[in-house]
Amino acid sequence: MQIISKATTIDFLGKRRITATLSVVLIIAGIVSLFVRGLNLGIDFTGGVLLEVEYSTPADLGDIRARLKKGHFENALVQNFGTASDVLIRVLPEEGVDTARVGDEILAVLGADGTKVDLRRVEFVGPQVGRELTERGGLAMLFAVIMILIYIMIRFQWKFAVGSVIALVHDVIITIGIFSIFQFSFDLSVLAAILAVIGYSLNDTIVVFDRIRENFRLIKRQGAEAIMNTSINQMLSRTIITSLTTLFVLFALFVLGGEAVRGFSLALIIGIVVGTYSSIYTASASALALDVTTDDLMPKKVNKEAIDDLP
Repeated sequence: MQIISKATTIDFLGKRRITATLSVVLIIAGIVSLFVRGLNLGIDFTGGVLLEVEYSTPADLGDIRARLKKGHFENALVQNFGTASDVLIRVLPEEGVDTARVGDEILAVLGADGTKVDLRRVEFVGPQVGRELTERGGLAMLFAVIMILIYIMIRFQWKFAVGSVIALVHDVIITIGIFSIFQFSFDLSVLAAILAVIGYSLNDTIVVFDRIRENFRLIKRQGAEAIMNTSINQMLSRTIITSLTTLFVLFALFVLGGEAVRGFSLALIIGIVVGTYSSIYTASASALALDVTTDDLMPKKVNKEAIDDLP
């Protein structure tokens, strides 16, 4: 299947200063939001009790908050999910409170006047578990980036390795930053999606780098920028088709998959869009900024005289 002609001659790297400015703005906005607003951490990281309840009629969130406040659950977070009759209630952990009984107490408070409330799901996570998950999740992302750096250095060259890692860090920070700016819930499924984005973005980058390496050895009369532009144009159809087919599935999951996979699919949608952008612009532009040349990827010449002198 081919939706874009192989003969495209788009000057991607000629726009690298514009795209670099856009990337820097997005990264700074994400970092500022992380420090100022932080992440809307899910129960997996904060600990506490999470309840999903269903009303027979559209739920009045204001009334639910008022009832919970009277029932001494002042810090409960209440929001709709799915339909107007589905409600998500999150209660943060408190010292001296029996977490196992919180769910029953909340149901009793909500149904005190005979209102029919059905419990669909309840989860209990201790604060210690939440802290451990936060630390291990961060270590997993750091370990993945380090191993990727080593792999690219072995397969290609250190300038390409640095470019790929810059692209991966770029994708992760922007994706997490969007979750912070819009205060989307950040739980373990979102963390798993970000790790998947790292793998997806890396695969896309390696495909482009493979073509760049091949063209560096075939097209020797052009400069590095021209060769990279040619390579990106040659892989453009493959990149767009791969991204679009993946996004079709993810949009279906986001719309039809329910609340359980909504955060996961949203993180992947954001990550794949950003990752496709970075594989076209950020990775190659970073390697070009490090002054990658044709000689960097040419096979090393064997010194025949040195071999002849060996005993």
